[in-house]
Amino acid sequence: MAALSPRLRRGLCVALLGLCGLTVAFLVVLLARTYSMKPAASAFGIWARKGDRRIEAAFSPQERQELKEALKGAIRLQTVSFAPDDQNTTALAEFGLYIRKVFPAVFSAPFIQHEVIEEYTHLFTVQGSDPQLQPYMLLAHIDVVPASPPGWDVDDPFSAEEYDGFIYGRGTLDNKNSVMGILQALEFLLRRNYRPRRSFYIGLGHDEEVGGQKGAVKIAAELESRGVKLSFLLDEGMFILDGVITGLKKPVAIIAVTEKGAVTADFSVTMVPGHSSAPPKRTSIGILSEALSRLEQQPLPNMFGKGPESMMFEQLAPEFSFPLNIIMANLWLFAPLVSRVLEQTPSTNALVRTTTAITMFHAGVKSNVIPPSANATVNFRIHPSQTVAEVLEIVDKTIDDKRVKIEATSAFDPLPVSPWDNQTFGPRVFHQTILDVFPDVGSVAPGICIGNTDSRHFTNLTHAIYRFNPVVFKPDDMPRFHGLNERISVENFEKQVEFLFQLIQNCDIDLSPEVHMNFHEL
Repeated sequence: MAALSPRLRRGLCVALLGLCGLTVAFLVVLLARTYSMKPAASAFGIWARKGDRRIEAAFSPQERQELKEALKGAIRLQTVSFAPDDQNTTALAEFGLYIRKVFPAVFSAPFIQHEVIEEYTHLFTVQGSDPQLQPYMLLAHIDVVPASPPGWDVDDPFSAEEYDGFIYGRGTLDNKNSVMGILQALEFLLRRNYRPRRSFYIGLGHDEEVGGQKGAVKIAAELESRGVKLSFLLDEGMFILDGVITGLKKPVAIIAVTEKGAVTADFSVTMVPGHSSAPPKRTSIGILSEALSRLEQQPLPNMFGKGPESMMFEQLAPEFSFPLNIIMANLWLFAPLVSRVLEQTPSTNALVRTTTAITMFHAGVKSNVIPPSANATVNFRIHPSQTVAEVLEIVDKTIDDKRVKIEATSAFDPLPVSPWDNQTFGPRVFHQTILDVFPDVGSVAPGICIGNTDSRHFTNLTHAIYRFNPVVFKPDDMPRFHGLNERISVENFEKQVEFLFQLIQNCDIDLSPEVHMNFHEL
């Protein structure tokens, strides 16, 4: 083999040097983006407490016992929603009497108006001393999903039994903890003679688990008729995640700035019935089963990077350990890799795409009769970057069978993404309050609520809707939602009351102006 000429050797050296230079420059860009990012905590800054007269949440032992027993009493009332027209109205009525008994200061304060809507929903108007300040709203729901004893670690899922530092019972996380936490925080403030400067509303719906049409919808309509505009609304949703996201060094608070849309659709196939001794090539069951199998085998597209989920990971990047911090800080390069990893598990797959859940299937009348029809119900939870119409179009193309009739029985688009920057009142207040109450939290970031809440009915009152339950959430808590052994630790509930106690006060503090920084620019 002939030796390389001097000119060719020089050319190769130049090319290799250039390649090395590009590699070094590339690495410098990756590392610079990674280590120049500030944690989301420091990005918001801390406002000046002008004329701060804040009351510290130094709850006495008697008050701590009181708040615990108040929650237990609420859990024992079986305010179950089975369907929109099938609720335990006796328990709902008892709940109204119960909160009057437990929170006397709330119901007797001259500047608090209490109204009952549709018999069981409660609306409180807390009149602040400064009418120039725009009001806000705290939202929660009284009703719970059904629960039966088999599989629980306690004898009765409505016993509110305390065991090993936890209160067990349906509603301890979804969502009587918020109902009681809001009212308990306000009760404690009133006992300390606190009068808020900023007005606010408390909405306690009684049918969130079955759509909220009689509760939240009616509250929203009533407030809209009065011309109310809110600075922000805070409802249930995400949590303080501790050990839930792999690679994070500290707990992180995720506040949902949107929630997924939903479509519930009926799929049906109709055929002429006959005797099973002379069956057609495909029965209605077979046709529909094949169609549903295609839906499961061909999921809707991965939409990572087209919604706020990418903003969440970018803002959390400084909290990740090496090398995940480099990957999350450079999603412009690694987004395809991250999206593939996220879609491997059900909980994170729900963040990156519209999900498909086949929830009901009905067919057949007799063992020797060709079924005249087959019917199935499928629930889709829509990614924020898609719409109902887009999802139904993709589903129709995926099935590609005119024998299968598709009919949407209920549907709504994803909620708009709420503002998230350090000039927006709500996020600044949440961030400061989280730092006040949970100093171990490493970062506060926006996220997606994969379930649906009552907050979706209030878009005419504010564009700033947030979903956050100030409770530390660990990996084994996920299956407890609507499942077995729902529970909250006594410490967690005390912290939730403290958070709301401070939040109400922080909403009254003047905010010092800050240099604008939108997190999309990080």
